[in-house]
Amino acid sequence: MKIATWNVNSLTARHQHVLDWLAIAAPDLLCLQELKLTDDKFPFDALAAVGYQAAAFGQKTYNGVALLARQELRDVVRNIPGFADEQSRIIAATVDTPGGPLRVVNGYFVNGQEPGSEKFAYKMAWLDALHRWLADELARHPRLVLAGDFNIAPEDRDSHDPDGLRETIHHTTEEREHFRRLLALGLVDTFRLFEQAPRSFSWWDYRILGFQKNRGLRIDHILVSTALQPAVRACTIDRAPRKWTKPSDHTPVVLTLEG
Repeated sequence: MKIATWNVNSLTARHQHVLDWLAIAAPDLLCLQELKLTDDKFPFDALAAVGYQAAAFGQKTYNGVALLARQELRDVVRNIPGFADEQSRIIAATVDTPGGPLRVVNGYFVNGQEPGSEKFAYKMAWLDALHRWLADELARHPRLVLAGDFNIAPEDRDSHDPDGLRETIHHTTEEREHFRRLLALGLVDTFRLFEQAPRSFSWWDYRILGFQKNRGLRIDHILVSTALQPAVRACTIDRAPRKWTKPSDHTPVVLTLEG
């Protein structure tokens, strides 16, 4: 089973890219972030035509998340229960697999702008709420995947310039501690289960030849519960879509599970 995450930075702009990538990569489930459109504009019919059901949680101009799956998506939840939030950042659903029900949580984590700002305080509150909710989700769904754009580079090796960017957004001690708290719930960073090439990133700035010079960050992640860890066979970053015409600044991350 292949599960992927991709911040498309506007589904309107990258609609054809998504269809093309689905045809090439053929994931069983794709988590999309930063749709930047409302649900009435979401291409449900176009995706159904190529074999994917979809659950969307959009928002005009900003944010927005969706799940695309070959299987039925059931028990869909939108946003973090009990956390008042006007932004569309979380969508979760259960899919039935040969190994049993699989709970998939797709998140577009708060950017946070800069430490000390109101947006950074919102990020900290949002991450606290996510942690509390995921503790309950894991109790109910031992087979769980948390995927998305985390807007956190967990370690120095996840940044092209860890010293120059130290304690800036995505690199702060507070953000990295929240990432470790997620792992402490019983989640595993699947990308780090395997030997990976140095300077492996999933996002590159459009400016200053970021992609061409590989000045990037690894901020797109797929975590799995410890119950799922034995089924993990691979986790890779697919750099190819970042080379396409008018690409997203992110590229897909792909997890392969056995069963």
